[in-house]
Amino acid sequence: MSIDPSTAAPRVTAGVDWAKDDHVVCVAGDQGEVLERFTVRHDAAGLRQLAARLLRAGAAQVGIERGDGPVVDTLLDAGLTVFVIPPAQVKNLRSRYGSAGNKDDRFDAYVLADVVRTDARRLRPMERDSERTTALRSAVRARRDLVGHRVAAANQLRAHLQIVFPAAAALFADVDSAITLAFLSRFTTQEQADWLSPKRLAAWLKSSSYSGNADPAALHARLLAAPRGNAGQHAAELAGVTLALVAVLRTLNAQIQALAASIGAQLDAHPDAAIFQSLPRSGTVRAARLLAEIGDARGRFPTRDSLTCLAGVAPSTRQSGKVKAVTFRWGADKQLRDALCDFAADSRRASPWAASLYDKAIARGCDHPHAVRILARAWAHVIWRCWQDHAPYDPDAHNSLQAVLKQHQSAAT
Repeated sequence: MSIDPSTAAPRVTAGVDWAKDDHVVCVAGDQGEVLERFTVRHDAAGLRQLAARLLRAGAAQVGIERGDGPVVDTLLDAGLTVFVIPPAQVKNLRSRYGSAGNKDDRFDAYVLADVVRTDARRLRPMERDSERTTALRSAVRARRDLVGHRVAAANQLRAHLQIVFPAAAALFADVDSAITLAFLSRFTTQEQADWLSPKRLAAWLKSSSYSGNADPAALHARLLAAPRGNAGQHAAELAGVTLALVAVLRTLNAQIQALAASIGAQLDAHPDAAIFQSLPRSGTVRAARLLAEIGDARGRFPTRDSLTCLAGVAPSTRQSGKVKAVTFRWGADKQLRDALCDFAADSRRASPWAASLYDKAIARGCDHPHAVRILARAWAHVIWRCWQDHAPYDPDAHNSLQAVLKQHQSAAT
């Protein structure tokens, strides 16, 4: 039975221009006309008003520029279909409606609503990961941020020591290690370190539970061989800077360890943990990061290519006439790409198949980052299949790996 278009309910879409303090909303009719415009505050009452007014207007589909946070949660909880249209795409879409290139929140809200109206078939509805996965994602991203802060603080401490106390800067392997921070807490200046002898240093290392293999006499020789640091009243004043940086690094180390323990506990309780922990050299934090960035909403990646493209490990092809260029994919989920490439780069140390793919890419003239992306793309295909099947990675069932192993066996004989 055919439906009379004149009696069919009009299709209503909406766009939300997200902001920190308030959000501009536009509701568009089935011909692209503006039915309603309003602004809501970013608070509990405002978000309730947002959902109620959209439902009252008959909107069923909403476009927005970001896919997380209370606004998206409110829209999904109200039963609305949400389409995430990244800011870079919105910037390009503005040219459909004018050539001036103006940026206006009200206009962007309309662009989002109208694109959902005209291009819904090209967009993929957002699927929400489980709360367990989103919590794990927050933990692994927070840990990674803290590691970045630790690198910055360690570089600052090293630069400071190279001026005021050079011997301490290279005494142990890492300037942010527990033994280095303990040493700097006890011997803050060159004059205090001058008190040390090989015997006294050995006794201090023992009392500090030093687990390294360096001989105390060799460490003491490093102290003597290094350039002399500052002495006198000026050195005592600079020691305050040293202790401040040491305190920052100790705090960062403690919080990174606490987050790592929390991540391990969350991973153990996750139903998808076995999939990612079965990958070679995935460990705990790396497996948790892969799981968190890929998520557990299977519909988000219906094909393996959808995963590789969003992760930015599939190349971008541009062709015009006889000119064809295959280039780096800039439009990608950078967190997902970093997680996948970090895993792929280390996997070649445990997987002959991964090592073979990487070596072949290097032999073709690819640099290290490019070779890692090629390997990451291949791993994404494997991970996607395991992820969709809810099955851990099985090396015996990996045909490409088995083929490489057979080649190695043939070459050995």
